[in-house]
Amino acid sequence: MEVTFREMKKKDIPEVVALCNEVFEEETSLEYAMKTYKKNRKDPNSIYIVGIAEGKIVSHLKITVIHTIYENMNTYSILNHVGVKKEYRRHGIATKMLDEAFRISKEHGCKKVELWSNNVRTAAHACYYNYGFALDEAGFFSMSVK
Repeated sequence: MEVTFREMKKKDIPEVVALCNEVFEEETSLEYAMKTYKKNRKDPNSIYIVGIAEGKIVSHLKITVIHTIYENMNTYSILNHVGVKKEYRRHGIATKMLDEAFRISKEHGCKKVELWSNNVRTAAHACYYNYGFALDEAGFFSMSVK
């Protein structure tokens, strides 16, 4: 299937929010997404990528580039919200999107790419393993800010 990738534009946000709400079973409001986009749109380390097929947005991912002062960690990227619309899965779109994420990460001087994925997304995990990702021994710890 023919798919092209590019950075998300402001006009894409309604379609991206709908895609992510569907794929990740979220309830992000368009208002929240627009507000956050406006606040962060000039951050060169926060990159939203969309995949377009048949004239519509069918995939999405977010790349966050993290620069550290530590040699072992160096500069790396974290991918999250890696998703493909259900009816477009099994056409290699996720693999092509990951290729694009690695290309962009390399452009930004990243030495490693990490990927965050919710535990319940087992089909997506199979894709990540097939791509070559390995599950690290470390994990994310999280806590709400009060």
